[in-house]
Amino acid sequence: MQSLPSEKIKELGLEFPPAPKPAGVYRPLLVVDNFLYVSGHGPVNNDGSLMQGRAGDNISLEEAKVAARQVGLTVLSTIQTHFGDLNKIKRVVKVLGMVNCTPDFIQQPFVINGFSELMADVFGPEHGIGVRSAVGMMLPDGIPVEVEAIFELH
Repeated sequence: MQSLPSEKIKELGLEFPPAPKPAGVYRPLLVVDNFLYVSGHGPVNNDGSLMQGRAGDNISLEEAKVAARQVGLTVLSTIQTHFGDLNKIKRVVKVLGMVNCTPDFIQQPFVINGFSELMADVFGPEHGIGVRSAVGMMLPDGIPVEVEAIFELH
């Protein structure tokens, strides 16, 4: 039987950073019908600061992937803070992963795997992997990765 997300988080020893406050006029998340929509999140460190960098420039491919994983922890922190019980999430539906990168950088899917692998670890391979896009662009505040996501609720 599939472990509950809360059990997997304890088992994996995951530590969540503080949930960030919105950086503009928007909600961190919104529930509509049976879906939880999470606004774009950057990688927040455990001290509340933002990770910085640009793939293909001043951070490595692996560092960018670690940043994407940290975005996943930040998203889970926001869900726990503003929605509550992570066990109410049935599955990941859609992920939009954005990588701050140079024009010649082509490894965006590899970077966003940092987020997707964390979701698969927490929610299981059946429910933690949804549809996904991974694109390169300029991002605010010099963050290396931003992810927005949609989850289905039980």
